[in-house]
Amino acid sequence: MSLTNFALKEEYKRLENLGDKLSEIESLIDWKPFRPIIAEMYDNKTELGGRPNLDEIVMLKMLVLQRWHGLSDPELKRQATDRISFRKFLGFPAKIPDSTTVWGFRERISQTGKKDEIWNELQRQLDNKGLEIKKGMIQDATFIHADPGHANLDTPRGNDAKTRRCKDGTWTKKASKSHFGYKLHTIEDIDYDMIRRFKTTTASLHDSQVDLSEEGEVVYRDRGYFGATSKGYDATMQRGVRGHPIGIRDKMRNKRISSKRSKGERPYAVIKNVFTSGFVRVTTLARVNVKMLITALSYNFYQLRTIRRKSLG
Repeated sequence: MSLTNFALKEEYKRLENLGDKLSEIESLIDWKPFRPIIAEMYDNKTELGGRPNLDEIVMLKMLVLQRWHGLSDPELKRQATDRISFRKFLGFPAKIPDSTTVWGFRERISQTGKKDEIWNELQRQLDNKGLEIKKGMIQDATFIHADPGHANLDTPRGNDAKTRRCKDGTWTKKASKSHFGYKLHTIEDIDYDMIRRFKTTTASLHDSQVDLSEEGEVVYRDRGYFGATSKGYDATMQRGVRGHPIGIRDKMRNKRISSKRSKGERPYAVIKNVFTSGFVRVTTLARVNVKMLITALSYNFYQLRTIRRKSLG
């Protein structure tokens, strides 16, 4: 151990005595299985080629830190250099990735199609911890806003447009309010509030067009999914149609479903209020999808800490 690392670890002990949430989360995840998945993004014969200049787990953890703290790429570099809790979480690496390296890493995840493998590895670990799906699922969606630039509502961006406007984002209206950008669709388990599957679409796609349930699952959904089929057992709230208002039985059923699915707002509250991840500055759906992958991973890490604290009383 170098003298510098020894000094850093001694300094970190002062923080540890006060409590460090990053340290708590670090111990709940087995990071090693992610290494070969990420390494394969570099070890190939495509034009991407090459090997990573930095440790694969450091790169993944950098993206998690970025989501947890709502940091831009340049600010992530500065904070990871300045804050001892960040450096400890990263394992006190000799070199902190710069903003260009972080951006390139996200691009590799998008271009090599490793998103699903990274996500599936986390789900495998959740199941191995005894956090498998048991009682039912809650499906919902939330807007992820993007920069519309200076274009008017519904004006196509065009390939030659010189604005900051997000290329793939679309407009939609909800409750007479316009939204530009994307939607994050999630399905979480009722028992542990973990996001188990997710999908990113443009904002204009109606919630009912996305079914994240699987056969054998009970899926609780709000009125926005009324009339949409599901692969699981359908527990969608009913709504009246012209000339056919819902009766007392449907109202009572809606109330029961509502009480079950009320927990479905927790991930979005954490993602938007704690992570400040309700707005993206990237320009394409593929890039937003990678950001939502890291956001969903980060939320589940965050939730693991909550579950652990509850178990300890």
